[in-house]
Amino acid sequence: MHIDAAGAPRNWIHYETAVVDIRFPDRTVRVEPRPSGTAEGAFPAAADGATIHVVTAWNPLGRTASDRDNRRAQSRLLDELRRRGLPWWPAVGGDAGGAHREESVALVGLSDHAARDLGRRFHQDAIFAWTPRAWRLLACGTDAAAVRGWAAYGRIRPAGPGRR
Repeated sequence: MHIDAAGAPRNWIHYETAVVDIRFPDRTVRVEPRPSGTAEGAFPAAADGATIHVVTAWNPLGRTASDRDNRRAQSRLLDELRRRGLPWWPAVGGDAGGAHREESVALVGLSDHAARDLGRRFHQDAIFAWTPRAWRLLACGTDAAAVRGWAAYGRIRPAGPGRR
């Protein structure tokens, strides 16, 4: 694992071990950090090889906010993405055991710099950047970063009424 954690936020260790579930149209994919150089599973074709950034507006600066405040902030983030015309998918990030979960978005179309700026705008400590080769944790307020490998496991979502 390559780490440049100078200036890393206080919750960095929790961010390094976080998992993210991304809901694509046909399946939900869980991305878990792995040792550097690992790329286990398939990178989503829907991203067409571009970087997928995972951003949230929940719990600004790593401090617990009320559900009402978190939902309001997340709504503003979604409005921003729609206004910019950026493609995104619903996501949830948190600990592997599911005790802590934050609504998020997985989006394509931004550089790392622009994605960090978006996270900073919503007062986030860090964001994730997923590529075919790496799972990266990027601090929003500094240049701190951790580069890891990844494993992705998908669950096909069954078709239901009104779904194809």
